[in-house]
Amino acid sequence: MNDKVIHRLYRHFQELPVSMRTLFTGTLLVVGLGYLFAILYVFAAHSAADGKPGLSVDDIKITYSGNTEITPLESALRGPMSGMLPQKDLATVLDWIRDGANKRSYGEGIETIVETNCLSCHDGSNPHLSNLDGYEKIQEVVAQDTGADMYTLVRVSHIHLFGLTFIFFIIGFIFSHAYFRPVWLKSAIIAAPFAGVIADVLGWYVTKVFTPFAWVVLIAGAVNGLAFAVMWVVSMYQMWFYRVPEHVSGRHGDVR
Repeated sequence: MNDKVIHRLYRHFQELPVSMRTLFTGTLLVVGLGYLFAILYVFAAHSAADGKPGLSVDDIKITYSGNTEITPLESALRGPMSGMLPQKDLATVLDWIRDGANKRSYGEGIETIVETNCLSCHDGSNPHLSNLDGYEKIQEVVAQDTGADMYTLVRVSHIHLFGLTFIFFIIGFIFSHAYFRPVWLKSAIIAAPFAGVIADVLGWYVTKVFTPFAWVVLIAGAVNGLAFAVMWVVSMYQMWFYRVPEHVSGRHGDVR
């Protein structure tokens, strides 16, 4: 296929009105910032689940399939919640968990630590956060970690699928106006994140029963991020700084 052949419906960014390019630019800036915060959230929520700094495939395994060597509360306190308690209180709570999390010790000091540092968020008013209000509730998160439950996975799945579909449709639609050759590569970049989202979400369920599949989740996330970055950078550059090839700009006269 001749890569200089231009589809009759194709319009490069610079063949579009300035107002439309401004709309596209504003959308890319806001969505790009949102995606950046999403990456930071994923890193904060899942990194160090294995007790080591950084996000690894072991963190993903623990998140979805659980960990027989550590409880959910200890995993959270060693990971995303590690900065929410003073170091002295954090060490006290971790020692209490490792010693069996008995009720007597809870009343002698742990209860005060929880009330002071945790109940402002974990008082049971938010269904998306663990309820730590009382020893009985805490017992639920110091039991063996079995990973994300099915209710949570289903709830997050439909949000993830709908949300990312809209995001990648918008980014892909904007990127479709870029002059990028070969065409098959451009199409592959547009399609990659949709396949990545499906592999990512389905991977959560498979990882729960077959932990090596965590690699698929990790790779799918990387593919999504790479495709997003390529489409974002190419679109922003070609909208305002790119010199359109003559065989593109000459189709309808001068491009303004």
